[in-house]
Amino acid sequence: MSAQMIEISYREAVREAIREALNRDPRVFLMGEDVGRYGGCYAVSKGLYDEFGPERIRDAPLSEAGFTGAGIGAALGGLRPIVEVMTVNFSLLALDQIVNNAATLRHMSGGQFSVPLVIRMACGAGKQLAAQHSHSLEGWYAHVPGIKVLAPATLEDARGMLWSALEDPDPVVIFEHVMLYNRSGQLAADAGAVPIEGAAVRREGGDVTLITYGGSLFKTLEAADTLAADGIAAEVIDLRCLRPLDDATLMASVARTHRAVIIDEGWRSGSLAAEISARLMEQAFWELDAPVGRVCSAEVPIPYPKHLEDAAVPQTDDIVAAARAVLNR
Repeated sequence: MSAQMIEISYREAVREAIREALNRDPRVFLMGEDVGRYGGCYAVSKGLYDEFGPERIRDAPLSEAGFTGAGIGAALGGLRPIVEVMTVNFSLLALDQIVNNAATLRHMSGGQFSVPLVIRMACGAGKQLAAQHSHSLEGWYAHVPGIKVLAPATLEDARGMLWSALEDPDPVVIFEHVMLYNRSGQLAADAGAVPIEGAAVRREGGDVTLITYGGSLFKTLEAADTLAADGIAAEVIDLRCLRPLDDATLMASVARTHRAVIIDEGWRSGSLAAEISARLMEQAFWELDAPVGRVCSAEVPIPYPKHLEDAAVPQTDDIVAAARAVLNR
């Protein structure tokens, strides 16, 4: 008997994941700016304050370093905090807490302490929020040992990654792309936890591997449709987890297609795309029939005007062009 399907948005899927966690475990609470009475900057926590009260849904002052540090302390004390940072740009104010404390305490204590903390933050461009609210800095966090870095793109992952992250003994950072919140589709009513490691092949193909994650996944799938109309079969890989990367899935795909393009909304210089490209060269050099292609954001602060914002970040046509380039078509 097939599971009952419900129509749900990405935003609602994240909210249901938080609601389930709050109901399942009394140690879980949500903390961040405007998460309570206002319902969250992106309306993810709307209604949860009335349902669970101010002890479980905690509005925090405008101090990312302060409330992220409080979350670390709560995790050390045996709770399971979910810290929401309004946007990835603001997380830089908490970088000391995340990188110097949360990520290092297990190592520096010789394994005596763990920090079971989940940090959620919005990322990416597309809503004309300008240069201090629109960047994709996931690759910065993926550089840091001691944390797991997730980028759920699908409804299943938006719904299911949170509980698995809360069960992890170490810090987990979850990036939610702002352009996904309104995206809706069908999800099993009984959808539950999913693994927080391993990439997923979202579309099979034999001509070129398109590697992406988060907000760029659906543009990449659209690009694959365009390529298919011209007889080019693109395989689309959703990384899902940016640290640790699933090298095995990437290498197996390139062994089938012999060409790869990486789509990453981060800046090209020093990017996650650069790291993946290097790994492909190190582990699959003799499988490659063309240089690895990269589609990244322009090396500028994300502009405010819509036409410039669109020009600054990877679009479907850019992905199609890059795939054709590695195929010499």
